[in-house]
Amino acid sequence: MTLFKFAWLAAANLLPVTAPPPTAATTTVTVVVTKLPSAQATLKLYFYNVKANFLVRNQYTLLKHIKPAGSNKVVYPIQLPPGEWAIAATQDLNENDLVDRNLIGIPTELFDLSNVGHPRFKVPSFED
Repeated sequence: MTLFKFAWLAAANLLPVTAPPPTAATTTVTVVVTKLPSAQATLKLYFYNVKANFLVRNQYTLLKHIKPAGSNKVVYPIQLPPGEWAIAATQDLNENDLVDRNLIGIPTELFDLSNVGHPRFKVPSFED
């Protein structure tokens, strides 16, 4: 069961952008996350552009905290430099600012990954 749905849009101005104005070295990417289990709990988007750092604790390139504001869908435009990017998303249902895990390290809070969805049998690679 996929908990979140990701979509990538090559568009801008869907929502006010809080990032700095675009420069020639960036591109607007709009991240769309739907089917959020909570319309209030903080959604965290972890952006990675270094393959060796993918899903390594505190090694993300960029982290954004987003409040869904009563909606089960988030549309988030962001300026990113060109290149390959992967995104991991978690929703902090208990608002403790952690990705809660069980005794063997598997996240107990909801998460999803761009292009893969919710992996079941292995930790996906950056290429996945």
